[in-house]
Amino acid sequence: MAELHVSLMTTIQSPIAEELNASSEVTWFNAAYLIAVTSLTPISGKLCQIFTPRVYLFVSIIVQAVGLLITSGAHNIATFLTGRAVCGIGSAAVTPVSFILVTALVPPPRRGLFFGLINTGYTSGLACGAIIAGALEPRLGWRAIFWMQIPFSVAAVSVALAMIPRDEKTDTTGEESIRTKLARIDFFGVLTLVTTLILLLYTLSATKIDLRAVFLSIGMLILFILVESRWAADPIVPPSVMRSRANVFSGIATVGVMTARWGVLFYTPVYAIAVRGWLPSAAGALLVPTNAGFALGGLIVGWLHIRRAGSFYLPTVVSFVLFVVVHFGVSQLVTTESPLWLFIIALFLNGFVVGALLVYSLAHLLHLTLPSQHVIVIPFNATFRSFSGSFGAAITGGYFLRTLSRNLHSGFKAIGMPHNGELVRRLLGSPQLVQRLNGDEKQVAIDAYTAALKATFLGGVGLAIVMTAVQAGVGWVAPEEDSHKLGRDDSDAITQVLSREAATG
Repeated sequence: MAELHVSLMTTIQSPIAEELNASSEVTWFNAAYLIAVTSLTPISGKLCQIFTPRVYLFVSIIVQAVGLLITSGAHNIATFLTGRAVCGIGSAAVTPVSFILVTALVPPPRRGLFFGLINTGYTSGLACGAIIAGALEPRLGWRAIFWMQIPFSVAAVSVALAMIPRDEKTDTTGEESIRTKLARIDFFGVLTLVTTLILLLYTLSATKIDLRAVFLSIGMLILFILVESRWAADPIVPPSVMRSRANVFSGIATVGVMTARWGVLFYTPVYAIAVRGWLPSAAGALLVPTNAGFALGGLIVGWLHIRRAGSFYLPTVVSFVLFVVVHFGVSQLVTTESPLWLFIIALFLNGFVVGALLVYSLAHLLHLTLPSQHVIVIPFNATFRSFSGSFGAAITGGYFLRTLSRNLHSGFKAIGMPHNGELVRRLLGSPQLVQRLNGDEKQVAIDAYTAALKATFLGGVGLAIVMTAVQAGVGWVAPEEDSHKLGRDDSDAITQVLSREAATG
């Protein structure tokens, strides 16, 4: 359900944008949801410790249901985005609670199977959300797609509450104890981090970049670092982790590559609708091969290659290079003439390489850090991964809209229609509108979408090249104290976080 909330928007954004008169705000349809999810990720584990996973999950699903209700009843863009954000706050519990429960309730020999099942569920959500939403919207309308999820969410959490055993020690924790634990949460750090993200993503997703917001976000980032390093009693990110080159470089490289990857997830259905003229239900099906490749890539690498502790520097860097090559191939195939079978193969390989890349990257990061630090390093890396959805929605979305707007204006001007501002505004938010045009207008729109999609994917290629250099900078020499051997707990932790990837990519 959590990933379905992201992918469904790729095929139903057109009717929403048209009804709410929000063609210029389409990038925020997903960004509002993802920023909310990302904002709670750093403290979700602590909230589970304070309130128990049962209580946290129950309250979160209720919040999610409220968000879905607000979204389905929205009659303006402000209310719609508020509903998406509330829904994201509720959905933030799903991933941490899932892995906490598996770790607590499943014997170590079977955890890998259950982590794999969770991974499959998230990947299926990404693949199916766009298809289901695209098929239902013409028959039921976009509002029904949101409110129909409420009974399913409530039913799911009811079953979960019935199946999850009570933790008597935690459930009977006194009010004073809960207050004390809440007081230890680094709320100021969370506030500065969230403000940094919102300011940065706001300007990057806009049709025109606001430098004031960029400078303010930099200032808030500096404040966040000061808070974490000097004042926070229980910081979100321990200073020792932030000072580690391997941690920081690996995290940045992960965010960069996954930002490019999210561009494929967001705009492949848009390509099918606007350029190829597919129905939204069929357009969503293009996400199936790339998500299948993603799941298979991580599974094969983890099963066949990563059977030891140690350096995976060369496989990691090679995977980054392969991603650049495959992503470039995808960018060259977003045309009306490209063979569909070749485009599907490119999408599959794109997902496969990313799935393998992320497994190699984390395995190598664990080689570069002491086993005693893994309990901190793994959540730190997972938090970076969770950022990628928000950055992917904002950065690729903003760049795509700015490029598409320029192409549409110049294209209409070239055919003697320079004053088509209203049509441009509608086309920015509705790829389905392209196929309802005729003659030169339709050709201009198709050409503009094609060029914007190609530019967006090529931008991802450039970003991936930079991230390859960043990943290469992590090095390959482990700390002297590292025994190069992982115990059972470390192996379990690795499996847990590798499985989390489906929740962010």
